[in-house]
Amino acid sequence: MNMEQQVVIITGAGSGIGRETAKLLATMGKALVLVDFDDKSGQDTLHAVKEYHQQAIFVQADVSQSNDVKKYVDAAKETFGRIDAFINNAGVLSPPTLLGDLEEETFDRIISVNLKGAFLGLKYVLKEMEQQQSGVIVNTSSAAGIQGQPYLGGYAASKHGVIGLTKTAAMEYGPKGIRVNAICPGGVRTNMTKGLASSPEENGPLRRLADPTEIANVIAFLISQEASYVNGAVVPIDGGLTS
Repeated sequence: MNMEQQVVIITGAGSGIGRETAKLLATMGKALVLVDFDDKSGQDTLHAVKEYHQQAIFVQADVSQSNDVKKYVDAAKETFGRIDAFINNAGVLSPPTLLGDLEEETFDRIISVNLKGAFLGLKYVLKEMEQQQSGVIVNTSSAAGIQGQPYLGGYAASKHGVIGLTKTAAMEYGPKGIRVNAICPGGVRTNMTKGLASSPEENGPLRRLADPTEIANVIAFLISQEASYVNGAVVPIDGGLTS
């Protein structure tokens, strides 16, 4: 492998923002470690990026489980020798419901994947980056991490937590040469949001949902040298929804 080639882990790589980010980074010559809970969708993304003749592997993992997180981190190290960038992106959404009607089991699952999963990814990837004294991380939060989200209370809570983790990690690890930022997409056209009805007004001033490629472009910038002084940032990509 070319030592100039950036090694990137992407969780939630099987669909949506994760898949489009993987495809974009493949066109830019990155070496990729693709992670997803769903084996088939993850393999589909692997096949898609292989069309660009880039080095890539897929690791099936549940990001809410420590052993699975260690598995994808170890796979990255064993295959490529280092981790230059980490797209901490895996997440789940629940059917819209009033907070008082939200089932405890559903809340636990959302927090487990969206918040604990983000924490575990940070925990184990930061250890590797600290040894390298370099690295960049992009955590996927949400517009619901900046403001309240009616009928998606558990999701909003988890994404607010991701921002807290991001700001803390940026302060702790910036002196060690590691940058940590968060993106906050608004409505994005993905399988995860397909069942959520919304009016144009609810999508913000641009009156439309984002395409996943529009989110991927910002991620690609944040892990690049062009963003070398961006650390601890919470970047809305929501068409002005949270303005």
